[in-house]
Amino acid sequence: MSASSDLRPRPSLPGGVPRPARGLLAAVAASLAVVVLSDLFALVAGVRIHLLIDEDHGFLTAPQRELDAAYLLYERAGSLQVMTFLPCAVLFVVWFFRMRRNAGLLGPDRLRNGPGWAIGAWFVPLGNLWMPYRVAVDMWGASSQLPADGEPYRMPVWPVNLWWALFVASTLFGRYAESRYDDAESLAEVRDAVVQYMVTDVLDIAAAAAAVYFAVRLTSMQRLKAAEGPYRTAVPGAA
Repeated sequence: MSASSDLRPRPSLPGGVPRPARGLLAAVAASLAVVVLSDLFALVAGVRIHLLIDEDHGFLTAPQRELDAAYLLYERAGSLQVMTFLPCAVLFVVWFFRMRRNAGLLGPDRLRNGPGWAIGAWFVPLGNLWMPYRVAVDMWGASSQLPADGEPYRMPVWPVNLWWALFVASTLFGRYAESRYDDAESLAEVRDAVVQYMVTDVLDIAAAAAAVYFAVRLTSMQRLKAAEGPYRTAVPGAA
C-alpha cells in the first residue's frame, strides 16, 4: 500500500456522512454466524449428556466412560463458545460505535449521550443491561427519515427491542445456568443444569439472528437517509 493511499479520505455519502462500511457489517454478520454454530455444537453436546442420564431418577444409562467422554465434549463446546464470542463482541462494539458516530451527523437532536457511550455503556456493571439499548434506540431514531411534511416521526423500534430482549434474556439465563452447573452435586442436578444451558443456547441463537437483522436494518436506514437527506422530497405531480 502506498503512502498516498493511506491518506485517501474515506468515501462519504451526500451531506458529508461517512458511508457505513459494508465490510464491517459483513464481518459482524459472519462472526455472529460462527457464534450460532458454536451454540449448535453446545446444544448437541448437551443433548448427549442428557440422554446418558435417566430422566426420572438421575441414574446412568450408559457406562461411566461414555459419560466422561460426553463431559469432555461439553467442556470443549463451552470453550469454543467463549473463543467465538470474544472476537464477535469486539467486532460488534466497533460497528456499534461507527453507527453511533454516523447517527450523530444524521440526527444530532435525537441523541441523548455522546458517541463514547456506544463503547463505554457495554462496560458499566449492571448498567450494561440497559444503557447500550438506550444508545441503540437513539441511533434508530436519528437514522430514521422524516416524512415529506417534516413532522416528527418515530420508526417502529421492534427490531431493537427484539434483539435487546433476547440478548438480556440469554445473558441472565446463562448466568443462572452457570451457577446451577457449578453447584450441581448429583447427576440429576447436572442434567437439570445442562437443560438450563440448552435453553440459554437457544436464546443466544435467537439473539444472534435478531442482532444481524437489527444491524442490516440500521445500516440500510443510515445509507438511505444520508443519500436522500433528512426529509423525503415530494415528487411533483404525484398522486
